[in-house]
Amino acid sequence: MEARADWPWPAPVADRGAWHLSVAFPMPDFDLPATTGGTRSVGATRGLAVLFVYPWTGAPGIADPPRWDDIPGAHGSTPEAEGFRDLHPWFAERGITVLGMSGQSPAHQAELARRLDLPYAILSDADEVVADAADLPRFVTGVDRYLKRLTLVLWHGRVVTRFYPVHPPDRHAGEVRDWLRREMGL
Repeated sequence: MEARADWPWPAPVADRGAWHLSVAFPMPDFDLPATTGGTRSVGATRGLAVLFVYPWTGAPGIADPPRWDDIPGAHGSTPEAEGFRDLHPWFAERGITVLGMSGQSPAHQAELARRLDLPYAILSDADEVVADAADLPRFVTGVDRYLKRLTLVLWHGRVVTRFYPVHPPDRHAGEVRDWLRREMGL
C-alpha cells in the first residue's frame, strides 16, 4: 500500500477481512433505505454495478468518532464519494450503477447526498443486515461499529471483483474506472 505525503492519515492494513467476497459471491437481497428515495437491494441490482462501502462521513458541526485520526483507513469517505460523483457520467454512459453504502442513518446520508450533490444512491445499512449476511469487515471505536472501506464490482448482484483495502480513497473512483477499462474493455 502506497503512502502519500498529501494523505496524512494512516493507510488501512491489508487483512483477509474481505477474502470470502470472491468471484460469484452473491450479495444479500435486502431492501435498504436509499438517498434517492425508496429502497434498493444490492443483491437484486441488475446489470453491472459498483458498490463502494465506507465507514462514516462527517457533517458540519459533528465531531469525528473517538480516535478517528489514528484508525488506519478511517478517513476519506467524503473525498471517495466526491470521486464517484465526479466520474459518475463515465459510469452512467456505460450503464453502470454506482451505489454507496455505510452504516449511517438515512437522515445522515440524505444530508451528505444533498451537500455533495450526489447523483447516485447511498444505501443505509444502519441495522447491519447486509453487513451481517455478507460478513463485511468492520472495526469498533468508542461504542460503535463501522464498516471497513471496500468496493465491489457486481454483475446481477454477484461479485466480479473486489477492491480491499482501498487506499487512497480520494483516487479510488479512478482506480475502479481504470480496472473496468482494462479488464472489461469498457
